[in-house]
Amino acid sequence: MKYLCMVIVDEKKLNAMSPDERRKLDEESLAYDEVLRKSGHLLAAQALQGIETATTLRSVGGKISMTDGPFTETHEQIGGFVLIEARDLDEAIQLASKIPPMRLGCVEVRPVMELTPGTGAVV
Repeated sequence: MKYLCMVIVDEKKLNAMSPDERRKLDEESLAYDEVLRKSGHLLAAQALQGIETATTLRSVGGKISMTDGPFTETHEQIGGFVLIEARDLDEAIQLASKIPPMRLGCVEVRPVMELTPGTGAVV
């Protein structure tokens, strides 16, 4: 089963890191991605640019409303994601617990709902 591990960080903590601390965190993250890749668990992983680059779209009265910035007011934002394949939630949690940027916030683990084209049925 696929699980999305949303890496949620406090950008103030991330931006307060020295360039060396940031480089080490990036290296740790890439190294753990490689561990997941070699074990066959990694499907995709990407960091996101800062919240100042975000654009939020909403459908309001049938029209699209566009706002600069993140989708919600909070001190933690989605900083990236890791999409994994795991046999069950327990394994997904075990794998997600080692994602290095978690120390700047948290990691939300959520099963992916796969839809079948044309039917809307969950696979």
